[in-house]
Amino acid sequence: MRRLAALAAGLTLALCPITTAQDYAPSDTTKRALAAGYKALFTCSGYFSAGQSLAEIQENELSGIYVDYRPLMEQVGNATIDENTKSVLVAFDGALPPRTAAWRPGIGCSLLPVGASPDMTAWLPSFTNMPSLDAPDNSTALGDNVTLTENTFALDLLGVPVSFAFDGNTYGEGTRTSAVLVLHKGQMVAEQYARGIDRTTPQRTWSVAKSLTSSIIGAAVYEGILGLDNEAVLADFNKGGDPRRQITLRHVLNMASGLESNDPGSRTDRLYFGGASILDTLAHRSLEAYPGTRFKYSNVDTLIAMRALREALNDDSRYRAFPYTNLLHKIGARHTVLETDWHGDYMSSSQVWMTARDMARLGQLYLQDGMWGGERLLPPGWVDFVTTPAEAQPDGDYGYAGSFWLIGGVDGAPADAFAGLGNRGQHLVVVPSRDLVIVRRGFDVAGEPPFRITKLTADVVATFDAAERARLAAEAAEAAALELEPAN
Repeated sequence: MRRLAALAAGLTLALCPITTAQDYAPSDTTKRALAAGYKALFTCSGYFSAGQSLAEIQENELSGIYVDYRPLMEQVGNATIDENTKSVLVAFDGALPPRTAAWRPGIGCSLLPVGASPDMTAWLPSFTNMPSLDAPDNSTALGDNVTLTENTFALDLLGVPVSFAFDGNTYGEGTRTSAVLVLHKGQMVAEQYARGIDRTTPQRTWSVAKSLTSSIIGAAVYEGILGLDNEAVLADFNKGGDPRRQITLRHVLNMASGLESNDPGSRTDRLYFGGASILDTLAHRSLEAYPGTRFKYSNVDTLIAMRALREALNDDSRYRAFPYTNLLHKIGARHTVLETDWHGDYMSSSQVWMTARDMARLGQLYLQDGMWGGERLLPPGWVDFVTTPAEAQPDGDYGYAGSFWLIGGVDGAPADAFAGLGNRGQHLVVVPSRDLVIVRRGFDVAGEPPFRITKLTADVVATFDAAERARLAAEAAEAAALELEPAN
């Protein structure tokens, strides 16, 4: 009762009228500024981080986007690329500077806020002690020179569902697949690309970044830097009678912080495309529900988790390096880049660029219970945390836990299947019972029916079942033939 009374008192303070980004409709100027920011940022990342041509960026990154942004893209200027400063400028208003995104080694592209002049890129954070991103990718069976394993039964049959994933019909009408990769028992048994993408091309993960963030936080928990159930996860929440001090990492990783987020769906456009900072975005969020009692999918919760890591480390150089030195490079994911806001906070709710192979490595880490090459990277039991349904659950067919979706039983997917899922068709599926990892990447059209990743998962599993039956039948036929051979 005392805790509830404190919550009620705190809510009185937290729910005082506050003018937020959601309290008013954006002006036409702001709408164009957001669209210009979208074009500048995605052109910057696609060009400098992913190595796509301008034609590929237009086809992949700037078509099929949110419906409300499509006409706005025609109202803003073309992207101007400055190779010397590694920046991209997009004009949108005669009275204000162009929107500017700039690339820096190791942390990709960041967007300056609306009204900032292009020369302000000098103030963007840099990676002073950047771990090598150019080292040979020889750490696993997924290294640069890997070839498909010679599992002929599976390979022959896997070609069917994998190729169908690219036909734009079988698993969702109008879907636009860019990559499919299948691991079985730690070996790659299928890999196919399209739309100007190959094994070294990173794509934006969108919300699969949330699953990566959970893994980075897991690495920090294993190191004793953070605790899942420690309250006052952010210093800003630990002031006076602020009831937000009761929010823990467990709450935010389960999308159960209880904080308001009135953006459409999980969109945080003013942060992603407007150049707002993460701290600005988090500061005004007040409680709507007691922490842990309500599921509400929100970018904000993931951003809180990563900000908590920065505050716990209290060392920006170590913070910048931590995702790479303590997780990504340990598993050989050397083509992955986490981008930051202009204050240097990782935008790891969405703004991560990752190859299909690197994403598959993350899935394989979970099949290996957080171990890699004899080294533990995630705490014992972390896999249980991301696969055991949280107390507060979403409506619909999927469950949720630890920033992963629980997709088992849908469309025939195995009961233990779990996944990282992202906008425009980003999928990382892990099936422990079958020792399977399935990665599907895409540039699906926003607002259209999604790619049916659960159906692809079920079909891949059925393929392995059929391959096993074919193998056993072949062995039986061979044994029978030997029995019929005349004795000498």
